[in-house]
Amino acid sequence: MKRTGGGVRWLAPLGGGVLVALSLPPFGLWPLAFFGVALLTWALRDSSIGGRAAAGFLAGVGQFAIGLAWADKFTFLGYGALIVLHSAMFAVACVLVPHGPARVPALAALLTLAEWVRERWPFGGVPPGGIALGQVSGPLVGTARIGGTVLLVAVTYLAGAALGDLAVTWLRGRRRYGGAHDQGLIGCCVSLAVVVALAIWGAFAPDGGPPVRTLRVAIVQGGGRRGLSDLQVPASVVYAAALRATMTVRPPVDLVLWPEDVVALSQPLEGSPQAAQLSEIARVLHATLVAGITEPVGTTRFRNEIVAYSPSGALVAVFEKVHRVPFGEYVPWRSFFSHLANLGAIPRDAIVGHGSGMIATPVGPLAVLVSYEVFFPDRGRSGVRAGGQLIVLPTNTSSYSSQQAPSQEIAASRLQAIEEGRDLLQAAPTGYSAVVDNHGDVLRQTRLSVSAVLRATVPLRDGATLYERAGDVPTVSLALCAVLAGWVLALVERRRERRQGLRKANSSAR
Repeated sequence: MKRTGGGVRWLAPLGGGVLVALSLPPFGLWPLAFFGVALLTWALRDSSIGGRAAAGFLAGVGQFAIGLAWADKFTFLGYGALIVLHSAMFAVACVLVPHGPARVPALAALLTLAEWVRERWPFGGVPPGGIALGQVSGPLVGTARIGGTVLLVAVTYLAGAALGDLAVTWLRGRRRYGGAHDQGLIGCCVSLAVVVALAIWGAFAPDGGPPVRTLRVAIVQGGGRRGLSDLQVPASVVYAAALRATMTVRPPVDLVLWPEDVVALSQPLEGSPQAAQLSEIARVLHATLVAGITEPVGTTRFRNEIVAYSPSGALVAVFEKVHRVPFGEYVPWRSFFSHLANLGAIPRDAIVGHGSGMIATPVGPLAVLVSYEVFFPDRGRSGVRAGGQLIVLPTNTSSYSSQQAPSQEIAASRLQAIEEGRDLLQAAPTGYSAVVDNHGDVLRQTRLSVSAVLRATVPLRDGATLYERAGDVPTVSLALCAVLAGWVLALVERRRERRQGLRKANSSAR
Protein backbone atom coordinates (compact mmCIF):
# COMPACT_ATOMS: atom_id res chain seq x y z
CA MET A 1 0.00 0.00 0.00
CA LYS A 2 1.16 3.55 -0.63
CA ARG A 3 2.88 5.49 2.12
CA THR A 4 0.51 8.41 1.76
CA GLY A 5 -2.24 7.85 4.28
CA GLY A 6 -0.69 4.46 5.03
CA GLY A 7 -2.38 4.04 8.38
CA VAL A 8 -5.76 4.86 6.91
CA ARG A 9 -5.15 2.49 4.01
CA TRP A 10 -4.62 -0.31 6.52
CA LEU A 11 -7.63 0.58 8.62
CA ALA A 12 -10.01 1.12 5.70
CA PRO A 13 -10.31 -2.53 4.60
CA LEU A 14 -10.45 -3.74 8.20
CA GLY A 15 -13.21 -1.23 8.93
CA GLY A 16 -14.92 -2.25 5.70
CA GLY A 17 -14.99 -5.86 6.85
CA VAL A 18 -16.45 -4.80 10.20
CA LEU A 19 -19.18 -2.85 8.38
CA VAL A 20 -20.06 -5.96 6.36
CA ALA A 21 -20.23 -7.97 9.61
CA LEU A 22 -22.58 -5.38 11.11
CA SER A 23 -24.84 -5.76 8.09
CA LEU A 24 -25.37 -9.41 9.06
CA PRO A 25 -27.84 -10.77 11.61
CA PRO A 26 -28.30 -10.21 14.47
CA PHE A 27 -27.27 -6.59 13.80
CA GLY A 28 -29.09 -6.45 10.46
CA LEU A 29 -27.78 -3.05 9.31
CA TRP A 30 -27.85 -4.12 5.66
CA PRO A 31 -26.86 -0.76 4.05
CA LEU A 32 -23.48 -0.94 5.82
CA ALA A 33 -22.41 -3.75 3.50
CA PHE A 34 -22.21 -1.33 0.56
CA PHE A 35 -20.06 1.10 2.54
CA GLY A 36 -17.85 -1.77 3.69
CA VAL A 37 -17.22 -2.95 0.14
CA ALA A 38 -16.66 0.66 -0.94
CA LEU A 39 -13.91 1.06 1.68
CA LEU A 40 -12.20 -2.09 0.45
CA THR A 41 -12.44 -0.80 -3.13
CA TRP A 42 -10.81 2.48 -2.11
CA ALA A 43 -8.00 0.61 -0.35
CA LEU A 44 -7.31 -1.47 -3.45
CA ARG A 45 -7.14 1.49 -5.85
CA ASP A 46 -3.58 1.84 -7.21
CA SER A 47 -2.19 -0.53 -4.56
CA SER A 48 0.71 -2.89 -5.08
CA ILE A 49 0.21 -6.66 -5.11
CA GLY A 50 1.23 -6.85 -1.48
CA GLY A 51 -1.09 -3.99 -0.61
CA ARG A 52 -4.02 -5.68 -2.33
CA ALA A 53 -3.32 -8.95 -0.51
CA ALA A 54 -3.18 -7.14 2.83
CA ALA A 55 -6.39 -5.23 2.10
CA GLY A 56 -8.30 -8.39 1.19
CA PHE A 57 -7.02 -10.25 4.22
CA LEU A 58 -7.88 -7.43 6.62
CA ALA A 59 -11.36 -7.10 5.13
CA GLY A 60 -11.86 -10.81 5.75
CA VAL A 61 -10.64 -10.55 9.33
CA GLY A 62 -13.04 -7.69 10.03
CA GLN A 63 -15.96 -9.61 8.56
CA PHE A 64 -15.37 -13.14 9.80
CA ALA A 65 -14.03 -12.41 13.29
CA ILE A 66 -17.49 -10.99 14.01
CA GLY A 67 -19.64 -12.89 11.52
CA LEU A 68 -18.35 -16.31 12.63
CA ALA A 69 -18.09 -15.57 16.35
CA TRP A 70 -20.55 -18.41 17.06
CA ALA A 71 -17.91 -20.92 15.89
CA ASP A 72 -15.80 -20.53 19.03
CA LYS A 73 -18.48 -22.53 20.87
CA PHE A 74 -17.17 -25.60 19.01
CA THR A 75 -13.45 -24.88 19.27
CA PHE A 76 -11.53 -21.63 19.57
CA LEU A 77 -8.73 -23.09 17.47
CA GLY A 78 -11.18 -23.90 14.69
CA TYR A 79 -12.71 -20.43 14.94
CA GLY A 80 -9.29 -18.86 14.43
CA ALA A 81 -8.50 -21.21 11.55
CA LEU A 82 -11.76 -20.26 9.80
CA ILE A 83 -10.96 -16.56 10.06
CA VAL A 84 -7.47 -17.03 8.62
CA LEU A 85 -8.58 -19.38 5.84
CA HIS A 86 -11.56 -17.32 4.66
CA SER A 87 -9.59 -14.09 4.90
CA ALA A 88 -6.86 -15.66 2.80
CA MET A 89 -9.47 -16.40 0.11
CA PHE A 90 -10.35 -12.71 0.06
CA ALA A 91 -6.65 -11.84 -0.13
CA VAL A 92 -6.18 -14.04 -3.20
CA ALA A 93 -9.26 -12.49 -4.81
CA CYS A 94 -7.94 -8.96 -4.26
CA VAL A 95 -4.48 -9.81 -5.60
CA LEU A 96 -6.08 -10.91 -8.87
CA VAL A 97 -8.00 -7.65 -9.39
CA PRO A 98 -6.74 -6.03 -12.62
CA HIS A 99 -6.09 -2.34 -13.09
CA GLY A 100 -8.00 -0.62 -15.82
CA PRO A 101 -11.54 0.27 -16.85
CA ALA A 102 -13.08 -3.11 -15.87
CA ARG A 103 -11.63 -3.22 -12.36
CA VAL A 104 -15.04 -2.80 -10.66
CA PRO A 105 -16.87 -5.76 -12.24
CA ALA A 106 -13.68 -7.82 -11.96
CA LEU A 107 -13.41 -7.06 -8.22
CA ALA A 108 -17.06 -7.93 -7.66
CA ALA A 109 -16.65 -11.15 -9.63
CA LEU A 110 -13.51 -12.20 -7.75
CA LEU A 111 -15.06 -11.57 -4.34
CA THR A 112 -18.16 -13.48 -5.46
CA LEU A 113 -16.01 -16.42 -6.53
CA ALA A 114 -14.19 -16.30 -3.18
CA GLU A 115 -17.55 -16.51 -1.38
CA TRP A 116 -18.63 -19.32 -3.70
CA VAL A 117 -15.45 -21.29 -2.93
CA ARG A 118 -15.65 -20.83 0.84
CA GLU A 119 -19.22 -22.14 0.76
CA ARG A 120 -17.84 -25.40 -0.64
CA TRP A 121 -14.30 -25.83 0.72
CA PRO A 122 -12.79 -27.08 2.94
CA PHE A 123 -14.80 -29.87 4.60
CA GLY A 124 -17.85 -29.14 2.45
CA GLY A 125 -17.74 -25.40 3.18
CA VAL A 126 -18.76 -23.05 5.99
CA PRO A 127 -21.27 -20.57 4.46
CA PRO A 128 -22.43 -18.71 7.63
CA GLY A 129 -21.04 -15.19 7.98
CA GLY A 130 -21.42 -14.47 4.26
CA ILE A 131 -22.48 -11.08 2.94
CA ALA A 132 -25.75 -12.41 1.45
CA LEU A 133 -27.27 -13.07 4.88
CA GLY A 134 -27.35 -9.35 5.59
CA GLN A 135 -29.10 -8.50 2.33
CA VAL A 136 -32.20 -10.61 2.93
CA SER A 137 -33.98 -7.47 4.12
CA GLY A 138 -32.46 -5.22 1.46
CA PRO A 139 -33.72 -4.12 -1.97
CA LEU A 140 -31.53 -6.57 -3.93
CA VAL A 141 -32.81 -9.79 -2.36
CA GLY A 142 -35.18 -10.53 -5.26
CA THR A 143 -32.14 -11.37 -7.39
CA ALA A 144 -31.95 -14.64 -5.45
CA ARG A 145 -34.96 -15.82 -7.48
CA ILE A 146 -32.90 -15.33 -10.62
CA GLY A 147 -29.48 -16.63 -9.65
CA GLY A 148 -29.67 -17.70 -6.03
CA THR A 149 -27.42 -16.55 -3.23
CA VAL A 150 -24.42 -16.33 -5.54
CA LEU A 151 -26.14 -13.68 -7.69
CA LEU A 152 -27.24 -11.76 -4.59
CA VAL A 153 -23.62 -11.78 -3.44
CA ALA A 154 -22.47 -10.59 -6.87
CA VAL A 155 -24.85 -7.63 -7.12
CA THR A 156 -24.07 -6.59 -3.54
CA TYR A 157 -20.35 -6.54 -4.26
CA LEU A 158 -20.91 -4.87 -7.63
CA ALA A 159 -22.99 -2.08 -6.09
CA GLY A 160 -20.53 -1.48 -3.25
CA ALA A 161 -17.47 -1.59 -5.50
CA ALA A 162 -19.06 0.75 -8.06
CA LEU A 163 -20.01 3.28 -5.40
CA GLY A 164 -16.55 3.14 -3.86
CA ASP A 165 -14.74 3.49 -7.17
CA LEU A 166 -17.12 6.20 -8.30
CA ALA A 167 -16.40 8.24 -5.18
CA VAL A 168 -12.63 7.89 -5.64
CA THR A 169 -12.84 8.76 -9.35
CA TRP A 170 -14.99 11.83 -8.71
CA LEU A 171 -12.76 13.13 -5.90
CA ARG A 172 -9.57 12.63 -7.90
CA GLY A 173 -11.17 14.18 -10.95
CA ARG A 174 -12.08 17.35 -9.03
CA ARG A 175 -8.74 17.63 -7.32
CA ARG A 176 -6.42 16.82 -10.17
CA TYR A 177 -8.18 17.28 -13.46
CA GLY A 178 -10.73 19.99 -12.92
CA GLY A 179 -13.73 17.69 -13.08
CA ALA A 180 -12.45 15.31 -15.80
CA HIS A 181 -13.51 11.72 -15.45
CA ASP A 182 -11.27 8.74 -16.10
CA GLN A 183 -12.33 5.66 -18.01
CA GLY A 184 -13.48 3.88 -14.86
CA LEU A 185 -16.39 6.30 -14.46
CA ILE A 186 -18.31 4.75 -17.34
CA GLY A 187 -17.69 1.28 -15.92
CA CYS A 188 -19.05 2.35 -12.52
CA CYS A 189 -22.21 3.82 -14.05
CA VAL A 190 -22.79 0.72 -16.17
CA SER A 191 -22.27 -1.50 -13.12
CA LEU A 192 -24.84 0.42 -11.09
CA ALA A 193 -27.29 0.29 -14.00
CA VAL A 194 -26.87 -3.50 -14.13
CA VAL A 195 -27.54 -3.75 -10.39
CA VAL A 196 -30.72 -1.68 -10.67
CA ALA A 197 -31.93 -3.67 -13.68
CA LEU A 198 -31.36 -7.00 -11.91
CA ALA A 199 -33.11 -5.72 -8.77
CA ILE A 200 -36.18 -4.73 -10.83
CA TRP A 201 -36.13 -8.05 -12.69
CA GLY A 202 -35.87 -9.95 -9.40
CA ALA A 203 -38.90 -8.16 -7.98
CA PHE A 204 -41.06 -9.51 -10.83
CA ALA A 205 -39.35 -12.85 -11.51
CA PRO A 206 -41.28 -16.14 -11.05
CA ASP A 207 -41.80 -16.83 -7.34
CA GLY A 208 -43.10 -20.38 -7.19
CA GLY A 209 -46.55 -19.67 -8.53
CA PRO A 210 -49.99 -19.74 -6.91
CA PRO A 211 -50.88 -22.23 -4.16
CA VAL A 212 -51.83 -25.73 -5.24
CA ARG A 213 -53.59 -26.29 -1.91
CA THR A 214 -53.04 -25.48 1.76
CA LEU A 215 -52.02 -27.37 4.90
CA ARG A 216 -52.82 -26.77 8.56
CA VAL A 217 -49.50 -27.07 10.36
CA ALA A 218 -48.19 -27.08 13.91
CA ILE A 219 -44.50 -26.37 14.59
CA VAL A 220 -43.39 -27.67 17.98
CA GLN A 221 -40.71 -25.89 20.04
CA GLY A 222 -40.11 -27.57 23.38
CA GLY A 223 -38.19 -24.66 24.88
CA GLY A 224 -36.00 -24.68 27.99
CA ARG A 225 -32.30 -24.25 28.56
CA ARG A 226 -30.19 -23.82 25.45
CA GLY A 227 -27.09 -25.88 24.74
CA LEU A 228 -25.15 -27.64 22.01
CA SER A 229 -24.64 -31.09 23.49
CA ASP A 230 -26.05 -33.76 25.76
CA LEU A 231 -23.58 -32.60 28.39
CA GLN A 232 -25.16 -29.14 28.47
CA VAL A 233 -28.79 -30.20 28.02
CA PRO A 234 -29.58 -33.94 28.36
CA ALA A 235 -31.35 -35.44 25.37
CA SER A 236 -34.06 -36.80 27.64
CA VAL A 237 -34.92 -33.24 28.73
CA VAL A 238 -35.21 -32.06 25.10
CA TYR A 239 -37.44 -35.01 24.20
CA ALA A 240 -39.67 -34.52 27.22
CA ALA A 241 -40.06 -30.81 26.40
CA ALA A 242 -41.16 -31.65 22.85
CA LEU A 243 -43.70 -34.16 24.16
CA ARG A 244 -45.16 -31.63 26.61
CA ALA A 245 -45.50 -28.96 23.93
CA THR A 246 -47.11 -31.46 21.53
CA MET A 247 -49.76 -32.29 24.11
CA THR A 248 -51.17 -28.78 23.60
CA VAL A 249 -51.80 -29.43 19.89
CA ARG A 250 -55.44 -30.08 19.07
CA PRO A 251 -56.95 -31.31 15.79
CA PRO A 252 -57.63 -30.43 13.08
CA VAL A 253 -54.01 -30.39 11.93
CA ASP A 254 -52.43 -31.88 8.80
CA LEU A 255 -48.71 -31.66 9.58
CA VAL A 256 -46.83 -31.58 12.89
CA LEU A 257 -43.13 -30.64 12.65
CA TRP A 258 -40.56 -31.43 15.35
CA PRO A 259 -36.94 -30.16 15.42
CA GLU A 260 -33.76 -32.01 14.44
CA ASP A 261 -32.44 -34.85 16.68
CA VAL A 262 -35.04 -34.28 19.40
CA VAL A 263 -35.29 -38.06 19.54
CA ALA A 264 -31.76 -39.17 20.50
CA LEU A 265 -31.77 -42.95 20.54
CA SER A 266 -29.40 -45.48 22.08
CA GLN A 267 -30.78 -48.19 19.77
CA PRO A 268 -32.28 -48.40 16.26
CA LEU A 269 -35.58 -46.57 15.81
CA GLU A 270 -37.52 -49.66 14.83
CA GLY A 271 -38.89 -51.35 17.93
CA SER A 272 -37.88 -48.52 20.29
CA PRO A 273 -40.28 -46.97 22.84
CA GLN A 274 -39.81 -43.61 21.11
CA ALA A 275 -40.99 -45.05 17.79
CA ALA A 276 -44.17 -46.24 19.48
CA GLN A 277 -44.72 -42.78 21.00
CA LEU A 278 -44.19 -40.99 17.69
CA SER A 279 -46.58 -43.35 15.98
CA GLU A 280 -49.18 -42.78 18.70
CA ILE A 281 -48.90 -38.98 18.38
CA ALA A 282 -49.56 -39.19 14.64
CA ARG A 283 -52.58 -41.46 15.20
CA VAL A 284 -54.10 -39.37 18.00
CA LEU A 285 -53.76 -36.12 16.06
CA HIS A 286 -54.61 -37.86 12.78
CA ALA A 287 -51.73 -35.91 11.24
CA THR A 288 -48.44 -36.49 9.47
CA LEU A 289 -45.63 -36.15 12.03
CA VAL A 290 -42.13 -35.18 10.85
CA ALA A 291 -39.39 -35.46 13.47
CA GLY A 292 -35.60 -35.53 13.74
CA ILE A 293 -33.90 -38.58 15.24
CA THR A 294 -30.37 -39.83 15.81
CA GLU A 295 -29.50 -43.49 16.18
CA PRO A 296 -26.12 -45.15 16.77
CA VAL A 297 -24.37 -47.28 14.16
CA GLY A 298 -21.73 -49.28 15.99
CA THR A 299 -19.47 -47.44 18.42
CA THR A 300 -18.00 -44.79 16.11
CA ARG A 301 -20.84 -43.60 13.86
CA PHE A 302 -24.45 -42.44 13.99
CA ARG A 303 -27.28 -41.49 11.68
CA ASN A 304 -28.95 -38.06 11.72
CA GLU A 305 -32.34 -38.62 10.10
CA ILE A 306 -35.71 -37.03 9.54
CA VAL A 307 -38.61 -39.48 9.74
CA ALA A 308 -42.26 -39.07 8.80
CA TYR A 309 -45.23 -40.93 10.30
CA SER A 310 -48.60 -41.05 8.57
CA PRO A 311 -51.94 -40.35 10.30
CA SER A 312 -52.30 -44.13 10.65
CA GLY A 313 -49.06 -44.28 12.65
CA ALA A 314 -46.97 -45.94 9.95
CA LEU A 315 -43.39 -44.87 9.23
CA VAL A 316 -43.64 -43.64 5.62
CA ALA A 317 -40.41 -41.73 4.90
CA VAL A 318 -36.81 -41.41 6.09
CA PHE A 319 -34.22 -38.84 4.99
CA GLU A 320 -30.60 -38.83 6.15
CA LYS A 321 -28.75 -35.53 6.51
CA VAL A 322 -26.30 -34.86 3.68
CA HIS A 323 -24.30 -31.77 4.76
CA ARG A 324 -22.74 -32.56 8.12
CA VAL A 325 -21.31 -29.91 10.45
CA PRO A 326 -17.50 -30.25 10.52
CA PHE A 327 -16.24 -30.47 14.11
CA GLY A 328 -19.87 -30.59 15.22
CA GLU A 329 -21.26 -33.80 13.74
CA TYR A 330 -18.02 -35.29 12.54
CA VAL A 331 -14.30 -34.65 12.80
CA PRO A 332 -12.40 -34.57 9.50
CA TRP A 333 -8.90 -35.98 9.75
CA ARG A 334 -9.73 -37.17 13.26
CA SER A 335 -6.35 -38.80 13.87
CA PHE A 336 -4.57 -35.52 13.07
CA PHE A 337 -6.85 -33.16 14.99
CA SER A 338 -6.87 -35.44 18.03
CA HIS A 339 -3.32 -34.20 18.68
CA LEU A 340 -4.46 -30.57 18.66
CA ALA A 341 -7.71 -30.65 20.63
CA ASN A 342 -9.83 -32.78 22.92
CA LEU A 343 -12.40 -34.51 20.70
CA GLY A 344 -14.27 -36.20 23.55
CA ALA A 345 -17.38 -34.10 22.88
CA ILE A 346 -17.64 -35.64 19.37
CA PRO A 347 -17.06 -39.36 19.95
CA ARG A 348 -19.04 -40.45 16.87
CA ASP A 349 -19.12 -39.25 13.27
CA ALA A 350 -22.40 -38.76 11.41
CA ILE A 351 -22.90 -40.91 8.34
CA VAL A 352 -23.29 -38.95 5.12
CA GLY A 353 -26.73 -39.10 3.51
CA HIS A 354 -27.22 -39.13 -0.25
CA GLY A 355 -30.91 -38.35 -0.87
CA SER A 356 -32.35 -35.45 -2.84
CA GLY A 357 -34.12 -34.14 0.26
CA MET A 358 -37.63 -34.75 -1.05
CA ILE A 359 -39.81 -37.07 1.02
CA ALA A 360 -43.25 -38.29 -0.07
CA THR A 361 -45.79 -37.94 2.73
CA PRO A 362 -49.58 -38.12 3.02
CA VAL A 363 -49.74 -34.31 3.05
CA GLY A 364 -47.69 -34.02 -0.13
CA PRO A 365 -44.05 -33.99 -1.25
CA LEU A 366 -41.82 -32.09 1.18
CA ALA A 367 -38.33 -30.71 0.54
CA VAL A 368 -36.34 -31.39 3.71
CA LEU A 369 -33.41 -29.32 4.90
CA VAL A 370 -31.72 -30.44 8.11
CA SER A 371 -30.29 -27.60 10.20
CA TYR A 372 -26.89 -26.66 8.70
CA GLU A 373 -28.12 -27.62 5.22
CA VAL A 374 -30.19 -24.42 5.09
CA PHE A 375 -26.98 -22.48 4.38
CA PHE A 376 -26.42 -24.47 1.17
CA PRO A 377 -28.66 -23.33 -1.72
CA ASP A 378 -28.06 -26.57 -3.62
CA ARG A 379 -29.79 -28.59 -0.89
CA GLY A 380 -33.05 -26.65 -1.14
CA ARG A 381 -32.83 -26.73 -4.92
CA SER A 382 -32.30 -30.49 -4.87
CA GLY A 383 -35.42 -31.17 -2.82
CA VAL A 384 -37.62 -28.78 -4.79
CA ARG A 385 -36.41 -30.07 -8.18
CA ALA A 386 -37.31 -33.57 -6.98
CA GLY A 387 -40.89 -32.38 -6.44
CA GLY A 388 -40.99 -30.74 -3.00
CA GLN A 389 -43.92 -28.32 -2.68
CA LEU A 390 -43.10 -27.06 0.83
CA ILE A 391 -39.72 -26.74 2.56
CA VAL A 392 -39.44 -28.09 6.10
CA LEU A 393 -36.39 -27.31 8.23
CA PRO A 394 -35.95 -29.31 11.44
CA THR A 395 -32.90 -27.82 13.18
CA ASN A 396 -30.94 -27.67 16.40
CA THR A 397 -28.56 -24.94 15.22
CA SER A 398 -30.70 -22.58 17.24
CA SER A 399 -29.50 -24.02 20.53
CA TYR A 400 -26.47 -21.72 20.72
CA SER A 401 -26.12 -19.54 23.80
CA SER A 402 -26.25 -16.28 21.82
CA GLN A 403 -28.74 -15.19 19.18
CA GLN A 404 -26.15 -14.87 16.40
CA ALA A 405 -26.45 -18.41 14.99
CA PRO A 406 -30.27 -18.51 15.29
CA SER A 407 -30.67 -15.15 13.56
CA GLN A 408 -28.27 -16.06 10.75
CA GLU A 409 -30.19 -19.30 10.29
CA ILE A 410 -33.48 -17.42 9.95
CA ALA A 411 -31.85 -15.25 7.28
CA ALA A 412 -30.68 -18.37 5.45
CA SER A 413 -34.20 -19.81 5.67
CA ARG A 414 -35.61 -16.65 4.14
CA LEU A 415 -33.12 -16.89 1.28
CA GLN A 416 -34.02 -20.55 0.66
CA ALA A 417 -37.71 -19.64 0.48
CA ILE A 418 -37.00 -16.88 -2.06
CA GLU A 419 -34.58 -18.94 -4.15
CA GLU A 420 -36.95 -21.88 -4.45
CA GLY A 421 -40.32 -20.09 -4.46
CA ARG A 422 -41.57 -22.21 -1.58
CA ASP A 423 -42.99 -21.47 1.84
CA LEU A 424 -40.77 -22.78 4.63
CA LEU A 425 -41.38 -24.15 8.11
CA GLN A 426 -38.52 -24.08 10.63
CA ALA A 427 -38.65 -26.02 13.91
CA ALA A 428 -35.96 -25.63 16.58
CA PRO A 429 -35.75 -27.03 20.14
CA THR A 430 -35.38 -23.62 21.75
CA GLY A 431 -35.83 -21.18 18.86
CA TYR A 432 -36.07 -19.67 16.49
CA SER A 433 -38.97 -21.60 15.02
CA ALA A 434 -40.71 -19.79 12.20
CA VAL A 435 -43.12 -19.72 9.28
CA VAL A 436 -41.63 -18.05 6.18
CA ASP A 437 -43.52 -17.36 2.96
CA ASN A 438 -42.17 -17.72 -0.58
CA HIS A 439 -41.15 -14.04 -0.66
CA GLY A 440 -38.91 -14.52 2.37
CA ASP A 441 -41.21 -12.70 4.80
CA VAL A 442 -41.32 -14.15 8.32
CA LEU A 443 -45.02 -14.56 9.09
CA ARG A 444 -44.63 -16.06 12.54
CA GLN A 445 -41.61 -16.57 14.78
CA THR A 446 -41.05 -17.77 18.33
CA ARG A 447 -38.92 -16.20 21.02
CA LEU A 448 -35.78 -17.96 22.20
CA SER A 449 -36.03 -20.58 24.98
CA VAL A 450 -39.82 -20.49 25.30
CA SER A 451 -42.08 -23.48 24.89
CA ALA A 452 -44.36 -22.76 21.93
CA VAL A 453 -46.44 -24.25 19.15
CA LEU A 454 -46.80 -22.19 15.99
CA ARG A 455 -50.10 -22.85 14.20
CA ALA A 456 -50.51 -21.69 10.63
CA THR A 457 -52.12 -22.49 7.30
CA VAL A 458 -49.48 -22.66 4.60
CA PRO A 459 -49.69 -23.20 0.82
CA LEU A 460 -48.08 -25.90 -1.28
CA ARG A 461 -46.63 -24.66 -4.58
CA ASP A 462 -45.31 -26.37 -7.69
CA GLY A 463 -44.01 -23.47 -9.81
CA ALA A 464 -40.31 -22.98 -10.55
CA THR A 465 -38.06 -19.98 -10.03
CA LEU A 466 -35.32 -19.18 -12.52
CA TYR A 467 -32.75 -20.24 -9.93
CA GLU A 468 -34.44 -23.59 -9.41
CA ARG A 469 -34.19 -24.20 -13.16
CA ALA A 470 -30.61 -23.05 -13.76
CA GLY A 471 -28.74 -23.10 -10.44
CA ASP A 472 -25.37 -21.41 -9.89
CA VAL A 473 -23.75 -22.19 -13.25
CA PRO A 474 -24.84 -19.05 -15.17
CA THR A 475 -23.71 -16.62 -12.45
CA VAL A 476 -20.42 -18.39 -11.76
CA SER A 477 -19.71 -18.52 -15.50
CA LEU A 478 -20.42 -14.80 -15.87
CA ALA A 479 -18.15 -14.06 -12.91
CA LEU A 480 -15.31 -15.99 -14.53
CA CYS A 481 -15.93 -14.14 -17.81
CA ALA A 482 -15.87 -10.78 -15.98
CA VAL A 483 -12.49 -11.60 -14.48
CA LEU A 484 -11.10 -12.70 -17.83
CA ALA A 485 -12.50 -9.62 -19.57
CA GLY A 486 -11.04 -7.39 -16.86
CA TRP A 487 -7.56 -8.77 -17.43
CA VAL A 488 -7.85 -8.59 -21.22
CA LEU A 489 -8.95 -4.95 -21.07
CA ALA A 490 -6.17 -4.18 -18.58
CA LEU A 491 -3.57 -5.63 -20.95
CA VAL A 492 -5.04 -3.72 -23.90
CA GLU A 493 -4.95 -0.50 -21.88
CA ARG A 494 -1.36 -1.13 -20.82
CA ARG A 495 -0.26 -1.65 -24.43
CA ARG A 496 -2.11 1.48 -25.50
CA GLU A 497 -0.30 3.50 -22.83
CA ARG A 498 3.04 2.07 -23.94
CA ARG A 499 2.39 3.02 -27.56
CA GLN A 500 1.44 6.54 -26.49
CA GLY A 501 4.63 6.73 -24.46
CA LEU A 502 6.72 5.64 -27.43
CA ARG A 503 5.04 8.24 -29.68
CA LYS A 504 5.77 11.00 -27.20
CA ALA A 505 9.39 9.84 -26.89
CA ASN A 506 9.81 9.81 -30.69
CA SER A 507 8.24 13.25 -30.99
CA SER A 508 10.62 14.65 -28.39
CA ALA A 509 13.60 13.08 -30.14
CA ARG A 510 12.64 14.80 -33.41
